Amino acid sequence: MATISAQNRPSIPYGLAVVGVLFASICFGLVPYFSRSLTEQGVAPYAVAFYRYIVAAILLLPVLFLHRKEWRAIIWGLSAGAVMGLGWIGYVTALEALPASTVGVLYMTYPVFTLVIAWAVFADAPTRRALLAAGLIVVAAVIAGSPGSIPAEHLPTLLISLAAPFGFGFGICVLVHRLSRIAPLARIASVSLGSVLGLAPLILGTDVAELFPTEKSDWLLIVGIGLVTALVPQLIYTICSPVIGASQTAVAGSIELPTMFAVGFLAFGEAITVPQALACALVLGAIAITRSRKTRAVSTVLARSPNR
Repeated sequence: MATISAQNRPSIPYGLAVVGVLFASICFGLVPYFSRSLTEQGVAPYAVAFYRYIVAAILLLPVLFLHRKEWRAIIWGLSAGAVMGLGWIGYVTALEALPASTVGVLYMTYPVFTLVIAWAVFADAPTRRALLAAGLIVVAAVIAGSPGSIPAEHLPTLLISLAAPFGFGFGICVLVHRLSRIAPLARIASVSLGSVLGLAPLILGTDVAELFPTEKSDWLLIVGIGLVTALVPQLIYTICSPVIGASQTAVAGSIELPTMFAVGFLAFGEAITVPQALACALVLGAIAITRSRKTRAVSTVLARSPNR
């Protein structure tokens, strides 16, 4: 984990920074509530993804203008955002038919994709500890998505949902290897704008009835998915994670997965099965074993990644 000098650290207490990461991660875990609530109102999955990123893209656009000289890094951010935005369609689609807990476990496979992409594209070889963690996550995904846990007709949807962790893994690699030279807010802005631009053609070619919820009161869900699950927690995560370090951020951030389980149980009445609970435990264990050593592609990257 790279050491951050005292001069560059935000002037916030360590304990408050831990609370900030916990709060931000819980907000990330609330995505299934807003996502499924919108799709149940007839909103298309790619429109839901669009709404999640559009608020940050608009509000932070001036930041990109200020950093326009770093156009090469910004282009990388736009590209990563486009891949992440399109991949997130698979996540939203899966939530329409599958339990939030199962989709959550599969989404948490993004460290595996991060390892593979970093190794193949950026020659960033993983450590043994990272490989062990990745192996546990793969086992968890197999358990959560096994035919005994998921009806066979939903297996194609299950595979499509892996586009989201792939996109996030690609985004993490770009963040570490191409976006480190620009300010954190500029990173959020470029990735968010890239997601919006990547999804824009789908939005423009969609019937209006699939873009907006049927009830006016459900517009609060659109505001919520943009602010509560994206912009606000991204900003808090960006400020707080460097203060507590990569390993502690990874551990504190793992509360995102139990939050998804709680959303499925409390909001949608989904029972938590033994395989799902076991898969959750394996994912949390994989995150925990990266604590005591430098594991760039799993825990260190988590602490440096504001765009969830």
